[in-house]
Amino acid sequence: MPKTKGILGRKIGMTRVYNEHGRSIPVTVIEAGPCTILQKKTVKKEGYNAIQVGFLEKKQTRMSKPETGHFKRSGGKGFYHVREFRVADPEAYDIGQQITLNEVLNIGDKINISGRVKGRGFQGVMKRHGFAGGKASHGSGFHRAPGSIGCSAYPGRVVKGKKLPGQMGNNIITQKNLTIVDIRDEENVLLVEGAVPGAKNGLLSIYTKA
Repeated sequence: MPKTKGILGRKIGMTRVYNEHGRSIPVTVIEAGPCTILQKKTVKKEGYNAIQVGFLEKKQTRMSKPETGHFKRSGGKGFYHVREFRVADPEAYDIGQQITLNEVLNIGDKINISGRVKGRGFQGVMKRHGFAGGKASHGSGFHRAPGSIGCSAYPGRVVKGKKLPGQMGNNIITQKNLTIVDIRDEENVLLVEGAVPGAKNGLLSIYTKA
């Protein structure tokens, strides 16, 4: 079976491990896979080549009728998370086939991980963008405001991309070039050096850089 581009997982938490030189390495613990192939998409039918996979099994009683019909073709098991991965040849895979951690990744690989960061709500420029703010003294009339945001004569408008207060977090970001420190196949656990996006139990899409 050819290698897929990635696998789905969920963030368990963070800890530390020690390498052969005794250096402490902060790592994120991720439960990755197994994922079940639910559908194959081809250029002829959908316009692109991909496989659709499911992660984290869902009880039959929690599935809607459309979900039950969709999952029926791959064996009837339902899943909480369904995502797609682009592949070169979808016909090389079988519907209902499982993708495991050791089939996709190896220790030492460089990977990219996408996840939804924690939502922080509507925040000002100091928290959202790290602005210094004004003086905290009583005489100052400028404390936490953004300050001047445009020009009066030309161009006479706020330039696009200006850092202003607004919604912080609750968006999907990708952390790149993370190193795999350890893989524990029997537990479907992956240890990645450093932090990854999202809260505990958050869904992660793990992509190989190849």
